[in-house]
Amino acid sequence: MQLTHRPRRLRRHPTLRRLVQETVLSVNDLIYPMFVMAGDGEPVAISSMPGCFRYALAQLLLEIKTIAELGIPGIALFPVISEQQKDDQGSESFNPEGLVQRTVKAIKSLVPDILVFTDVALDPFTTHGHDGLVDTQGRILNDETVDVLVKMAVSQAQAGTDFVAPSDMMDGRVGAIREALDAAGYPDVGILAYSAKYASAYYGPFRDALDSAPKFGDKKTYQMNPANSREALREIDLDIDEGADMVMVKPALAYMDVIYQVKMHTDVPVAAYNVSGEYAMVKAAAQNGWIDEKKIVLETLTAMKRAGADVILTYHAVEAARWLKAR
Repeated sequence: MQLTHRPRRLRRHPTLRRLVQETVLSVNDLIYPMFVMAGDGEPVAISSMPGCFRYALAQLLLEIKTIAELGIPGIALFPVISEQQKDDQGSESFNPEGLVQRTVKAIKSLVPDILVFTDVALDPFTTHGHDGLVDTQGRILNDETVDVLVKMAVSQAQAGTDFVAPSDMMDGRVGAIREALDAAGYPDVGILAYSAKYASAYYGPFRDALDSAPKFGDKKTYQMNPANSREALREIDLDIDEGADMVMVKPALAYMDVIYQVKMHTDVPVAAYNVSGEYAMVKAAAQNGWIDEKKIVLETLTAMKRAGADVILTYHAVEAARWLKAR
């Protein structure tokens, strides 16, 4: 065959393939989501998320030292709140001595260089399990919720968090949080906005981990319709205009097209959340011997980066960091 172009020339040797590789996954791309609980007990395994645990503070700090040694830049913190501390207003969320606030202080004291991203949403703190306040007709109240989210974000900033991460999808909350952080003397605390967060079926194991599933209805009046992509760009624009430093697409695996569109649309860093359901499916298939877990995980995370994610929140972060280090 008389061929001028033979693309296989660039694939013939491992060194050559590395030389022309377009996308390189690094430990620097990863954020590790972690679950903290009150008390001093042993870690509690999350059955629907094999390899993930609820940690009491002492064990959490030990894990974070390991995470820092692996070079993972940061953690995203999620609290497991007892039923006794929950109410309809989510008032424990802005308690200066609350679980999140105490945990942030302890992390920054022990490992000051690791980045801490704290979730700003009410579902772990409310008796009804929704991300916002609820009226007597069961409607999610937007503006009243934002008032509470602002208090929550400021209390996290006071504790020493690096980024507040509003995941609630209430309208206008990014601007209100930015204004409040600046007014309280925290202009350097960043905002990672869950800008395109979809009402997804992939969140089930996460809700098991936090015991935060809604007690009635669903979250479709505030989280996005999975059928929409143009709407994501509108949400992205609004959050950036209001002061978001980074924007997120959640989930990641079934929303690669949205990640790509967001990356092409904006010049701020784009995060993708490789969520609990995505993680659980890989773990289940690997445990059954149906897939090579290492290869699948690294391929999937690389694909998320190829799609446009600058930052990937993933429960695979610790394993992936070890695999990348061993390459």
